[in-house]
Amino acid sequence: MKISVVTAVFDRSGTIGDALRSVAGQSHGDVEHVIQDGGSTDGTLERIAALATGATRLETGPDAGIYDAINRGIARATGDVIGLMHSDDFFAHDRVLERVAAALADPGIDGVYGDLDYVSAADPQRVIRHWKSGGYDRAKLARGWMPPHPTLYLRREVFAAWGAYDTRFRISADYDAMLRWLVRGNIRLAYIPEVLVKMRVGGASNGSLGRILRKSREDLHALRRNEVGGVGALALKNAQKLSQFVIRERRARA
Repeated sequence: MKISVVTAVFDRSGTIGDALRSVAGQSHGDVEHVIQDGGSTDGTLERIAALATGATRLETGPDAGIYDAINRGIARATGDVIGLMHSDDFFAHDRVLERVAAALADPGIDGVYGDLDYVSAADPQRVIRHWKSGGYDRAKLARGWMPPHPTLYLRREVFAAWGAYDTRFRISADYDAMLRWLVRGNIRLAYIPEVLVKMRVGGASNGSLGRILRKSREDLHALRRNEVGGVGALALKNAQKLSQFVIRERRARA
């Protein structure tokens, strides 16, 4: 089973090395790392060149934003299974893609996901939030549930049948896409009950009050567009984040 890991990057010389090493260090034998660079000028391209392997597939040039870059990377991917590795993130351990391949050995499964740790940008060993996602049940979507997007790996047929990311969304195209795949596509997901990805805090969706408000508007549009719910589902989606901090505190004391 060939797995394509897609990374969209622009001027992330300080973190792209962790993402590259994380993918290159995976125990699964058939992996390609598709990197879509937006024309970095801060040393990112030099960092990629220094750490590239035979599995690295780099393309650089202007794009229309992160979701456009991701879509371009997906279009270039040749794997049977496709997932993302954001330029600030890294795998929790070296057997993540092995776990993904094992779960997708079941032909009745269309995709897999796991748990996610949000970590400090200054100290990636310090967990800020722990997202224990739990098993998939379509009824949970109306209560604001979704799988952690950075942990989601899908068969390429899902993208072919139901599309990639709608670039009219500037922040919540991932949420809209997941709802589309799960509701309209009725895809079948398997849950891997462990942390698969470490994600540095401080992403595009929560950088300012204006972006937080825009994300909320886009989330609400995605919920309504996919006929999942409305304001109530959005409120529950945001409320669920509180428990992630509680779980983190319990883990820290354990």
